[in-house]
Amino acid sequence: MFFLNRLSQIAPPPLKHFFQPGYPFKPDRLPFFYGWVILAASTFGILASIPGQTIGVSVFTDHLLTVTGLTRLELSNAYLVGTITSGCLLPLGGALLDRLGARLMIVMAAVWLGLTLAYLSVSDRIAQALSALLSLESSSLIALALLVLGFVSLRFSGQGMLTMTSRTTLGKWFDRRRGFAAGLEGIFVSFGFAIAPLVFSRWIGVLGWRWTWLSLAGVIGFGVSLVGWLLFRDNPEECGLRMDGEEPEPVLESSSTISGAAARPFIQGVTRREALRTLAFWAITLALATQALTITGITFHIVDIGADAGLVEARTVAIFVPIAVVSTAVGYGIGVASDRFQLKPLFGVMMVFEAVGVAAMAHLQVPSLRWLAVLGLGVSGGCFATLTSVALPRYFGRAHLGAIAGVQMMSLVIASALGPTILAWFKQVFGAYTLGLYACSLLPVVALGLVVGMGRPVGE
Repeated sequence: MFFLNRLSQIAPPPLKHFFQPGYPFKPDRLPFFYGWVILAASTFGILASIPGQTIGVSVFTDHLLTVTGLTRLELSNAYLVGTITSGCLLPLGGALLDRLGARLMIVMAAVWLGLTLAYLSVSDRIAQALSALLSLESSSLIALALLVLGFVSLRFSGQGMLTMTSRTTLGKWFDRRRGFAAGLEGIFVSFGFAIAPLVFSRWIGVLGWRWTWLSLAGVIGFGVSLVGWLLFRDNPEECGLRMDGEEPEPVLESSSTISGAAARPFIQGVTRREALRTLAFWAITLALATQALTITGITFHIVDIGADAGLVEARTVAIFVPIAVVSTAVGYGIGVASDRFQLKPLFGVMMVFEAVGVAAMAHLQVPSLRWLAVLGLGVSGGCFATLTSVALPRYFGRAHLGAIAGVQMMSLVIASALGPTILAWFKQVFGAYTLGLYACSLLPVVALGLVVGMGRPVGE
């Protein structure tokens, strides 16, 4: 982390030159608004984070259990420790994002994620080699420790920095059209996330789980970092542009609606400390965190949940396809609506459908309830994909968006860490996931209570 913090100050002139906003081309010289390029790059960055997301890890879960000899609860706990640890690092990552800029951070996150995937692909062999060297009867304990280390790195680089950098960058380039841009992004993100388990499952069928991770490591570590360096720019102002591609009228934000301080330009935004003092921040964060917890728990154990319902793996994983269709349509609609209406009712829609969808997942063997789960998870997933990009910049401005998003992302990552362990505990104690899914379906109801009480963002 010290290296990251000092790189912008001590890097040699040639390296600094490569990360100048005008190199290798100047965005303000293009015949169209560069924000649309940022939209495409941001979408690409979030999709590239899938191997570091639970939905990308889920299809590798049973393979890791086989080669390491760990129990499902032990693997879930390793994922829990790794994810919580990575989440605690994200506020620092958010502050570095504000300081170093999105372009450098996206390159570093992509390379980091690629190296992590390569490490995880051979972690079981490393554990076996170390066990033989130490003359241990079993390699399970060492495998557990190595997986914890791998999950820390995987979640920090993938779910954390790659995702956060992409989303916050999009929020800096759009204002009046932010919801529309986020909705367009949500079309591809929702669909990509939903079909990822099916794609990875078939990929594994061709190459095997180990070579699938290695091939993803090459694509992300080299390809994504190169695209990120070429296309990402931190904000329109550094490129001589303005948000939405227009010259906006001066608009003052009265931060007294947030912290009681004097009026300031909206572009400046509020500090992280000011944002953390508001109910709005915690209501939004809890609403998104419940989605992260429940969906992460479900996707991590999706194959086993389907097995309990009497469904084969291919049929269980295929449930994400109709979810993708619903999420895609809803994500775009929510994006358009967020430019025209208050965010509070949109969060309410997400909470209600999440509760219904999670409860219905407990009965996948019933066709009608399986489709209700598709509807609930599809609608809530579409809302989540868009609202995570829209809410923070609307409420708190852009100046400290990375630092504020870092705290929120920490909360989401920690919540996502709890999901697999909670469901694994219910399965181990009660022999099924049913009660665990029912318990998780109550969480969005609690979050809805906070959402109802939060105020409006500036300008609404």
